[in-house]
Amino acid sequence: MEMTTALWSFALVVGLLTLTPGLDTALILRTSALGHRRQAWGVVLGIQTGTLLWGTLTSAGVTALLTASRVGYEVLRWAGAAYLVWMGIGMLRARAEAGEAPEQESAAEEEKAAVGGLASGWRRGLLTNLLNPKVGVFYVAVLPQFIPAGAPHFAAGVALTCVHVVEGLLWSVVLVGFARALRGWLRRPAARRAMDRVTGVVVVGFGVRLAVSD
Repeated sequence: MEMTTALWSFALVVGLLTLTPGLDTALILRTSALGHRRQAWGVVLGIQTGTLLWGTLTSAGVTALLTASRVGYEVLRWAGAAYLVWMGIGMLRARAEAGEAPEQESAAEEEKAAVGGLASGWRRGLLTNLLNPKVGVFYVAVLPQFIPAGAPHFAAGVALTCVHVVEGLLWSVVLVGFARALRGWLRRPAARRAMDRVTGVVVVGFGVRLAVSD
């Protein structure tokens, strides 16, 4: 398989994966819909930084340890599950408390988002991605199959990973634009509560799923 063919084939596989609604989609939509544009792009960049790290480590052979070491995988899995549950419960609690004084909470939340901005979003996106061992296992199982025989393993692996990152960024542009188009409606207190409740439940659900999965 030539490198060009490998790039297009891998682009198709990870493109379908990117379009599938999941945790990343929920976080980007929620952050952007609440009007936190800089923080939303921070989440996007954090997720894609994590993807690039997973692909680079896989190309270097490091993530093979996840499949070789049961202990290493379990430690990362439980850490990721705990982080997701903690983050989801935080969203649910914050919105429950906001029910008593939505306008004051909304102003405080926007001020906090403005202060944290890009950096806080980047940290959230990066941790969400890196603490999910299934992303690493996906790369271990899939990436080597698309590296042509005779091609430099590390360089080819990183190039394929960059295809995934570019597709993720392009899809994020669509998600952020969609969320901002609905921003006027979503800025209503009732809509904001519904958005955070749904996102909080989704995030907790992913955390529980990660904890109980084999």
